[in-house]
Amino acid sequence: MSAADTTTAKVPPQRPSPTPGAGTGAGPGRAGRPGKPRGTGDGAAVPWALLAPCLLVLLLVLGYPLVRLVTLSFQNFGQPQLWGFKEPESAGFANFTKILGDGEFWAVVLRTVLFAGGAVVLTMVLGMLIALLLQRVSGWVKTLVNVALVASWGMPIIVATAIFKWLFDTDYGVLNWLFSRLPGVDMVGHNWFASGPQGLAVIMLLVVWGAVPFVVITLTAGLSQVPKELEEAARLDGAGAWGVFRYVTLPILKPVIVMLTTLSVIWDMGVFPQVFVMRNGHPEAEFQLLTTYSYDKAFVVNDYGGGSAIALVTVVLLLGVVAVYMRQMLKIGEVE
Repeated sequence: MSAADTTTAKVPPQRPSPTPGAGTGAGPGRAGRPGKPRGTGDGAAVPWALLAPCLLVLLLVLGYPLVRLVTLSFQNFGQPQLWGFKEPESAGFANFTKILGDGEFWAVVLRTVLFAGGAVVLTMVLGMLIALLLQRVSGWVKTLVNVALVASWGMPIIVATAIFKWLFDTDYGVLNWLFSRLPGVDMVGHNWFASGPQGLAVIMLLVVWGAVPFVVITLTAGLSQVPKELEEAARLDGAGAWGVFRYVTLPILKPVIVMLTTLSVIWDMGVFPQVFVMRNGHPEAEFQLLTTYSYDKAFVVNDYGGGSAIALVTVVLLLGVVAVYMRQMLKIGEVE
């Protein structure tokens, strides 16, 4: 190709620059601004539309009873009002003043806190130990333990309570028979429910027995997400088994542990059927927890206003637990 051909070669025409605002939906005065994506407004309403049935059910199932509970706690509502012979009378804060000034109520609160705290600690410790153990056993042993845990978890509370009543029965209890076989131990005819602390310890074991499977299954799933590389690096740096667990495993499991602890506190503060059935529907004073105490005030003494006030105080205490849980989760989110 000669120099002349090179100088006369046709240059491709340049593409015209786009008109400001063209193709973006922008009119005059909106040049250079990107257009709004289509369907943004419609898409924001889709999640709420999908959640609407669930929110409606929660509002009906939980909302109305809670409103009714708050209303009753501020009224003088007894058997005459229940049968319609008298109209409910406003009591103001009299129900709360009465229960907050009652020493028996504070004894029940302390007993409930100690019971729930002991059950939660025992549940979390046993659950963590079993979950760690399942990481070090063979596959068939792990399967067998998981089947037993699921069977225990799925057992109805009433059935589990009946089994524990038989295990700790005074005359025919298996535990009394087993302990009596130990040298120097005589447990024949021993009544485990002769004292409140001992009887509540038995009920606590029942609660823990039903709660451990959920904790074990959840912690096992969390342990499967711990990177093996971090554990191996910690061992190479000289950390022992406790050091690996404390500085590697525990920080990664912290969100799961906080969630499980909070749920366990809420569940154990609300224990009712275990105590009610174990004491044949009439818990003695030393076995009363907040749930059974509220039930007795409302349905045994027929003081529905006072029982509702106790129940509302229990709800406020549980909301405090939820607030602590939310604060911890927010802190974890900020760190991550």
